[in-house]
Formats: sequence, structure tokens, C-alpha cells
Amino acid sequence: MSLAQHLEREHRHLDAFIALLDAEHDALSQVDVDGAHLRQQAADKQAHMERLETLETQRRNVLEKLGYGPGRQAAEQAAIDAGCHEQWTAFLERALHAKLLNQRNGILIESRMAQNQRILYFLNEAAGKTLYGPNGQSRRRGFGGVASQA
Repeated sequence: MSLAQHLEREHRHLDAFIALLDAEHDALSQVDVDGAHLRQQAADKQAHMERLETLETQRRNVLEKLGYGPGRQAAEQAAIDAGCHEQWTAFLERALHAKLLNQRNGILIESRMAQNQRILYFLNEAAGKTLYGPNGQSRRRGFGGVASQA
């Protein structure tokens, strides 16, 4: 497989990863977040990241066997020599885009977590720190003989 073909394959997987990041962002932007859906998206995202890492390792190993050293400069020189420098540059731009999207989603997740912590803190303070435990379940066994768990 040529370097251009390998870059094309990596690019396709990267585009699929970016689509997952966009879908994750959409899910995180909803008022009501579907936790099960987010867990599945996280698993899909992890699988794509692992596939991308495998493809990158394969590319690096082949380039090293061909006499190119490790690192970005060596990979760029290999792309120039193989006549696919534009593809390499486009791939790097997409990879940077994916990194920024992933960071954006991380900020959204952190924001959601902080908001949930503030809500739990407020509820604990309002209830004299006895209503909810760290797992979000009621610490009380019932309210006037009525079970508080569904």
C-alpha cells in the first residue's frame, strides 16, 4: 500500500471520528442529556481512537523501515518524496480540527459536571446534608413510610 493510500484510509477514519465528536457535541448541548447514549458514543469514540492509533503506528513503522526517522519532519519528507504532500497537510489539518473538537467537548463535559456538583451541593445544603449521598441516591429510607427509591 502506498503512503497516499494509507493516508486516505487514515483520513476516512479521522472523518468518522470527527462525525462522532460532532454527534457527541450535539448530545451534550441538549437540555436533557441521555446518559446511555453518551456512554455508547464514548465507547464508539474510544474504538475509533484506537483504530487511528493503530493506523498511525503502522504508518510510522513503514516509514522507519523505508529509512525515514521518527517525527513529523520525517513524515513530511516521506510525503513529499511520495508525491502526496497535499494529502499529508490536509490530514494534519483534520487531525488538529479533531483535537479542537475533542477539547471543546471536554469543556462541555466539565461544565455539566460542575453544574451537577453545584445542584447536589445546593440540595444537600437545603436538606441539611441528609437528602442525597455522593451516588445521587437518597440517604433517607423513606418519607413518612413511603419508599423514596423507584
